[in-house]
Amino acid sequence: MITYLQQLWRSDDLRKRILWTVGLLVVYRVAAHVTVPGADPRALRQLLTRGGGGPLGIFAALMGGGLDNVSLVMLGLSPYINASIIIQLCTVIFPKLEALSKEGAQGQQELNRYMRWLAFPLAFLQSYGFLLLLNSGGLNLVDTTFPGVFVPMLLVTAGSLFLMWLGEIITEKGVGNGVSLIIFTGIVTSIPSTAASLFLAGQDKMAPFAFFSLVSAGLLIAVVLFTDAHRLIPITYANQGAGRGVQGSIPVRLNQAGMIPIIFAISLITFPAIIGQFLQTAPRFAGIKAFIDTYLNSQNPSIAYIVLYFLLVLAFTYFYVSVTFKPKDVAETIQKRGGFIPGVRPGTQTAHLLEKTSNRLNLWGGTFLGIVAIIPLFFTKYSTLSSNDLIISGSGLIIVVGVVMELIRQINAQMLAHDYEKLV
Repeated sequence: MITYLQQLWRSDDLRKRILWTVGLLVVYRVAAHVTVPGADPRALRQLLTRGGGGPLGIFAALMGGGLDNVSLVMLGLSPYINASIIIQLCTVIFPKLEALSKEGAQGQQELNRYMRWLAFPLAFLQSYGFLLLLNSGGLNLVDTTFPGVFVPMLLVTAGSLFLMWLGEIITEKGVGNGVSLIIFTGIVTSIPSTAASLFLAGQDKMAPFAFFSLVSAGLLIAVVLFTDAHRLIPITYANQGAGRGVQGSIPVRLNQAGMIPIIFAISLITFPAIIGQFLQTAPRFAGIKAFIDTYLNSQNPSIAYIVLYFLLVLAFTYFYVSVTFKPKDVAETIQKRGGFIPGVRPGTQTAHLLEKTSNRLNLWGGTFLGIVAIIPLFFTKYSTLSSNDLIISGSGLIIVVGVVMELIRQINAQMLAHDYEKLV
């Protein structure tokens, strides 16, 4: 390890990139402690501790926001992530966007510009919803009456856009994907405070916590294997004049959708709880509120809630991969390059095989994502642990493992390039 770190430090370019990354992540953590003017973060922390976080806590943990401090970056990167998902889905609907997605780096830059512009109205609307939800918990944290609410809304929106800009700077001048690193940092930095509050809570939670730690260690190994798992589809490319073809392969990942299905599922399954918080002051909707609290409550999850969450993750896995993975386009590309799958005709049969393989992998990949997502819910339901006592959720574990593995791959690739330049 010491030798490895010494090699990192000797590479001038890599050392600068690492220092840029660390410095900008420190700036993000400082921003996460800048409170919205007029808000009371101590009262909010008491509410979150008493209620286990609720849907707001789930969003904050997943998107890397500073909700527990009522900070300017309380939204985290959720507006930008939502904007990127919307643009990706629109590439299937609108031919112009689909053509841009096929233009390589230049087209991707144009799509990124659309994502930034879309993130602004999403952040502005989402800021108002978050401020209303904070006050709906019985606290008057921020003035939500017009026109006074516009100032906090603008500040929170600016904080989210600042994080978006920070993530792009990290991607450009640092190491790794800036958006993923910001979310990763938000998850990791919350672990010490969660562990400290758990040890102060008493002995009744220590045994369930020890068992959850063992399960998390097993999940960590499984997620590492799951993140790297893929199936290689053999491809033979015609090699004229050589007398034989050139062998190659196409890797189809087991987890093609990444974290997107869980983000979709959390957004949808927590929506009734958010509606329920708005309805708690309306007596005529007491029946709807009682139904939501009984069957769709994330703090006291029912079996119906857990099953629905699992099915949503599985369904969104198929949906997202069907949008982003185009078997016909891949088959056409293989055919244009003079390639074919041994024993399969180019064109329609190749596309059918790719689609069949993708669907089978989605079944196993989506099932694994769903299991990892619902395991913490069983602990909150059948033990003395609350969602606040779980050091890291299943979705957070997938994010952490994915970011670390991608970061290691990028650092090793840059070190290899550095060694090659020394030889040249």
